[in-house]
Amino acid sequence: MSAVEHRYEVTDRQERWSGRIFTVVTDEVTMPGGGTAPRDYVKHVGAVAVVALDEAGQVVLIRQYRHPVGRHLWELPAGLMDVSGEDLAAAAARELAEEADLTAGSIDVLVDLHSSPGFSDEVVRVFLARDLADVPAEQRHDRRDEEADLQVVRVDLDEAVGMVLAGEITNASCVAGLLAAARARDAGWSVLRRADAPLPR
Repeated sequence: MSAVEHRYEVTDRQERWSGRIFTVVTDEVTMPGGGTAPRDYVKHVGAVAVVALDEAGQVVLIRQYRHPVGRHLWELPAGLMDVSGEDLAAAAARELAEEADLTAGSIDVLVDLHSSPGFSDEVVRVFLARDLADVPAEQRHDRRDEEADLQVVRVDLDEAVGMVLAGEITNASCVAGLLAAARARDAGWSVLRRADAPLPR
């Protein structure tokens, strides 16, 4: 016999701050014991990330400065879902080209994650990109701000997984993407989803 889940309903919403990438709100939410409680959280536009895997079994990692944590982190090529109407796989291909100067002949879904559901509704879709090729030099993206400082390297997938387990890679989408890629490879790629698979709701 399954337990009946309480239905959490929002009885009021106050917008505290709004910007291009996220909005901070306070919801008044009904609680199981009766009454309501306020819940502050960040409404986020969402993001895509890309595990780019070459024919030698190496993945593309990017080292980028992240101001909230005050240091450089190893990450995947990634970016925001901030172009209205843009297909998510197309967004992933755009970020791969802009940050790693690469195109992909095939793109599949690896994993979806709620990056920090305790305070944000952000969803990140991580794609697997294969059949990689270089973007011609004259067509490469002009990187600015933190992107001008990007370090791009290729690391064997198993070595990258070792970096995750050693605590050297901590970016959530990078951790999830690398572990999912290693598992998918070991399963003969049978667990991949189509690039247009629906996002979790």
